[in-house]
Amino acid sequence: MRLPKSTYTSLPWRVHELTSDFSVEDVWSFRTPGAGPDDFPTMLAALQAEGGMARQPPLVKFLFAIRWKLGALLGWDKPSAGVGARVASLRDRLPGDLRDAPRGPDNENMPLKAVYELDMEAVRELANKTVHTLMHLGWVQGANGDYELRMTVLVKPNGRFGWLYMAAIAPFRYLIVYPALTRQWEGAWRHRDHAEAEYEEGKSR
Repeated sequence: MRLPKSTYTSLPWRVHELTSDFSVEDVWSFRTPGAGPDDFPTMLAALQAEGGMARQPPLVKFLFAIRWKLGALLGWDKPSAGVGARVASLRDRLPGDLRDAPRGPDNENMPLKAVYELDMEAVRELANKTVHTLMHLGWVQGANGDYELRMTVLVKPNGRFGWLYMAAIAPFRYLIVYPALTRQWEGAWRHRDHAEAEYEEGKSR
């Protein structure tokens, strides 16, 4: 479910102190029935076990295949346009306590790379020729008392071209990608198993 941006900006996330030059693009919630305040690692483990794009429906895979093909043809995703090249990593801005915190594991199924991970929030990032994007995952108590996962997308478009690109893909995000992501992520919670132990082993510092 899409939420107002204020549901992100009004909470005291650590990431706020690092992202004054980013804009809040989307805030989305994912239902996790029965979840408690200590279940954020369990949810992250469930997402990791779910397999990313490999388990998305065919239409979503098709859209991303087109995007990657265009990126290859137009040079959008070259290493020179990524994190550590065109833009500095958000990790370069971290204060000492966040720099020393676990990042969370990376793998080939997740193009967004880990920045940091805390008990109630985690951040990942991706950059290319169009935009520098952050995905913030937060663990929040919902109206019914259960905790739920909230995803906020923050962006720093690369000039006018980046803003045009974000506007062009917005209908696809809202009508196809986010609904599919909701089904996948909420399903990951429902079908969670003992993935948390494996996830904890994969954390890096």
